[in-house]
Amino acid sequence: MLKTLLHRSIRGFERMFGYDATYIHEITEAGAGVKFALGTWAARHRAAVPKDAWFAAKLAAALSEDCGPCTQLAADMAVRAGMDPRRIAALIRGDVEQAGADAALGYRYAMAVATNAPAAIDLVERARARYGEKGLVSLALVVAFTRIYPATKRGLGHGMACAKIEIANQSILIQRAA
Repeated sequence: MLKTLLHRSIRGFERMFGYDATYIHEITEAGAGVKFALGTWAARHRAAVPKDAWFAAKLAAALSEDCGPCTQLAADMAVRAGMDPRRIAALIRGDVEQAGADAALGYRYAMAVATNAPAAIDLVERARARYGEKGLVSLALVVAFTRIYPATKRGLGHGMACAKIEIANQSILIQRAA
């Protein structure tokens, strides 16, 4: 019964975003669907941080692990939540400053944390000063949990080659900015 409900929920997600979640169906069939869903729940935590910073962090975290469907999904989620597609496109192109101050900070913070870059220490403090402890927790959780999806997908043999990302009817080649 629980597996049936999980599969139904996954299919709805697939339809909503045009995303192939075969790997999540496989996790569910293997008996780990509820545990995986708990990570999904944690990944959605957003308190005291602006939408642009949070979605930019989500996008950077996806980019740190993937340059295909998971990054497209993060971009689509940002658009759906109301983030300006031009800001998302700027991040994907590597024009981080063009995305606005909050998006630039969220993106740089997430990329530094995800890649264990030396700049992470400074960016943690900048994010804490700007958004407070609750905002910092939100950013840390979105980075950590967003990275789980492409890594799990790749670990189950569903890795994808790099692709162009579609934003507002525009194909954008990914540029990884610092």
